[in-house]
Parts: sequence; C-alpha cells; structure tokens
Amino acid sequence: MKITLSTAAMLAMIVSEPARAATLSDAEAAFLDQLVTASVVLEQRCVGYEVDGAGGVQLGARLLGSPEAAMAMIDAYAAAIKARDGERYDPGKFRPEVADAAGKTFRRVRTDLIKNPTRACAGYGDPSVDRGLLRRY
Repeated sequence: MKITLSTAAMLAMIVSEPARAATLSDAEAAFLDQLVTASVVLEQRCVGYEVDGAGGVQLGARLLGSPEAAMAMIDAYAAAIKARDGERYDPGKFRPEVADAAGKTFRRVRTDLIKNPTRACAGYGDPSVDRGLLRRY
C-alpha cells in the first residue's frame, strides 16, 4: 500500500487534533488548581473552613470569562472525582486532562496537609478564602 504525502499529512492532522484539544488553557489550569486546592482543604477537614459555592463560580467566571465556563470546569472536576471513586458520572462532562491535572494537584496538596496539617491548612485555606472559594466559619 502506497501512502502519498498528502494522505500522511491529513492523517497527522487528524491524529494531532485530539492531542491539542486535550490540553488545559492557562486560565483553566489556574482555576482548576485553586478549585482542587480548596477541595483538599475541606477533604482533610481543616478546621474553620467551608465551601463558598457562589464565590467559586465568581472566581471561575473572572478567570474563564463566564459563569458557564466556570460551571463547566466545576462539573468536569466533579466527573473526575466520581470516575476516580468508581461512581457513575456524566461522560459528556468528563475531561481526561482535568482528571490528570486534578490528580496531581490533589496528591501534592494532600501530602503537604498530612505532613504538617496546621501550617498547610492555613497555607492553603487562607488563600482559598481570599480567592472566594472558601469562607471561614
């Protein structure tokens, strides 16, 4: 079978398209990092913090350009959590690149919180409050 150069170029474009689509923008990566960090603070039961859902959407809207984009990232993160836990999730909301990035951030922050909970709770919780993802109670 003889493959022409134009066929090879066309195949390369088709194959590379999903790879390009599977990357997070800088804004998405920043919002996801902040979202995951705040969720780990809550998961590790750092005393004095609770979720600020409206603040999280507002932060996401500022970073991503709209409340809809913020909710889409929040939904993608929720789908990633459910997939990791073996629960049913909406495959239309699942994004592998979100799951990969969230997993890395989750492990990094959780490790810090386990090693030195007092310092790390304040170190991650207070900035999450400042950004509007968490609030103090």
